[in-house]
Amino acid sequence: MTEQMTHSEARQQAAEIVSKMTLNEKISQISYQAPAIERLQIPEYNYWNEALHGVARAGVATVFPQTIGLAATFDDHLINDIAQVIATEGRAKYNEFVKHDDRDIYKGLTFWSPNVNIFRDPRWGRGQETYGEDPFLTSRFGVAFVKGLQGQSKYLKLAATVKHFAVHSGPEASRHEFNAEVTEKDLFETYLPAFEATIKDADVEGIMTAYNAVNGIPMSVNERFLKDILRHQWQFEGHVVSDYAAPEDVHDNHHFTQNAVETMGLAIHAGLDLVAGHIEQSLHGALTQNLITEDEITQAVIDLYATRVRLGMFAKDVDFDKIPFDENDSPEHNHLSYEAATKSLVLLKNNGLLPLNKDKLNSLAVLGPNADSLRVLLGNYFGTPSKHYTILGGLQERVGDDLRIYYGIGSGLFQPHAESWLAKEDERESEAIIATEHADVTIIVLGLDSTIEGEQGDAGNSQGAGDKENLSLPGRQRQLLEKVLAVGKPVIVLLASGSALSLDGLEDHPNLAAILQIWYPGSRGGLAVADVLFGQVSPSGKLPVTFYRNVDNLPPFEDYSMKNRTYRFNENNADVLYPFGFGLTYSEVRLDNLIVEKRKVSVDITNIGDFDIDEVVQVYVKDEQSKYAVPNPQLKAFRRISLKSNSKQSVSFELEDDAFKIVDNDGKRYRDSSEFTIFVGVSQPDDRSMTLLNQKPLSTTMTFEV
Repeated sequence: MTEQMTHSEARQQAAEIVSKMTLNEKISQISYQAPAIERLQIPEYNYWNEALHGVARAGVATVFPQTIGLAATFDDHLINDIAQVIATEGRAKYNEFVKHDDRDIYKGLTFWSPNVNIFRDPRWGRGQETYGEDPFLTSRFGVAFVKGLQGQSKYLKLAATVKHFAVHSGPEASRHEFNAEVTEKDLFETYLPAFEATIKDADVEGIMTAYNAVNGIPMSVNERFLKDILRHQWQFEGHVVSDYAAPEDVHDNHHFTQNAVETMGLAIHAGLDLVAGHIEQSLHGALTQNLITEDEITQAVIDLYATRVRLGMFAKDVDFDKIPFDENDSPEHNHLSYEAATKSLVLLKNNGLLPLNKDKLNSLAVLGPNADSLRVLLGNYFGTPSKHYTILGGLQERVGDDLRIYYGIGSGLFQPHAESWLAKEDERESEAIIATEHADVTIIVLGLDSTIEGEQGDAGNSQGAGDKENLSLPGRQRQLLEKVLAVGKPVIVLLASGSALSLDGLEDHPNLAAILQIWYPGSRGGLAVADVLFGQVSPSGKLPVTFYRNVDNLPPFEDYSMKNRTYRFNENNADVLYPFGFGLTYSEVRLDNLIVEKRKVSVDITNIGDFDIDEVVQVYVKDEQSKYAVPNPQLKAFRRISLKSNSKQSVSFELEDDAFKIVDNDGKRYRDSSEFTIFVGVSQPDDRSMTLLNQKPLSTTMTFEV
């Protein structure tokens, strides 16, 4: 394996290039739309590209399940494989764009992904872009994704950018002026670990600042975060870019500065290198007013050009330049999307109806506003699939002529009368009821899509700006479900969403036979769902977020304290509908022979059922002594394994030192206890999981010498 170019080597080359630039040229390069410098033979370059779950917004590419669905796989090796595919497709497209001298937005090699923010509140619309609510899981997935994008060769395959730094998870409507108030303990215990991990363990090349302020200081000018924490404490050596127009927010919305000149002076001095916005020319005024020095501007440009050097943009020996266009959207890549979708699906309820047996059925009803939706496959920040399978399409493809499928939309997704030109609501419901009456089993596909939850300005949910007010099904979907259940036939609910939803008590209806959380499952999602429903594959996903019954007892959305948030701090088990880490398979497992020796954990797991499965073994740690300990056991290791029917496997882990450390009120991390309880199971060790699984995790208490 070729040794990767170091930051110091890249900076040396970058400094030589930048030394030839005039002041005006250097300032021009601080824009994300960096213009060409023809006299130096430097072409124009646009830094803005996206790769959340596939190369996005740049035409045809492989579309993987949305990030929250990828998190549900609990498979960081799969995440790394997916990121490698994204990097290959990103390079393949870039190589062709350059040949055609197309250097526009979404055509470069600096990708503004992944999103490693913590999904602390289920109302947040952009939570679908994250790896869930747990900092350990998010860290592992963030590291795997960054390593996959950037590669291990002499040059970076792509440059990853982790976002949004920091303490960012809604509300969307006020993000441009919002001030997140956070303690040092919550900051270093929950909000920052994934950023630190991607820097120290994956050498991520880029960091994107958030729109919000933290404790009164907007992130784009926050010297403590950008200089003290990033550069000094964590030794970050890449470049820092603002979220789009975030510097403008500093004076226009936060009112932290008087004008763009003052903002740009503070931003560059604090450590911002790249302006995704339109005020970089204000640096001329900042220089005139002695708010910034030319040396600081030069340093920012060197940071940016070091990234371009590490990408091989000024070299002729870059193997990645040879990746052909037909590597994009290949059959192999799309099969990986299908595999990821099958592993992402989370079975929340099953009364024994699943898997369906085609030989015992004559007909199915496939209903709901998401049953034949392309949009629901994609989530947000997506590419264009050259071929896709909706849920209806996937089922039709798999059953062929073996079964009759009756289809009815049943209701609109969100606004009851938005599509009144198509049919009246009662006529839609009638058609769905009729289909249910004529079918042996009904599959109803409900939930959300990116028109309801997502980023401010993208989602059509203007009232919530992409967030949602509660966890209930929108529009008339619940009414439709009630009427379908009333027919008396067995019903399977497929929930499409990027966040937690509740059926408001209908989960326990006797005719509701099964619930499958399908997220936004990517271009092959319909095939994956069909294969799981008919038992070609066992469901194996686990929830990366807590599904609550409602939001009644959650803290206010704007409250960034972690108290009573997520499974780690939840104070009332009765509020939990389906727990973090939970997900059923088509079989049963037994765990035996738990052995814990210092930091080494081993356990035997046996598939005692009749179905071949994947299962996720999870290790949780609870500090029993420290006053600073997180109140509930925390995920500290996990592994996805494959188990044939009636087979046994021994699984071992070596826990990291951090698994036994606390974060105190000053944000310091250290071991403060000698007694810990280790739990090993296939979900978290809470009462709700034990009830749903009818199984207790194995546990043991271990002690350290003080």
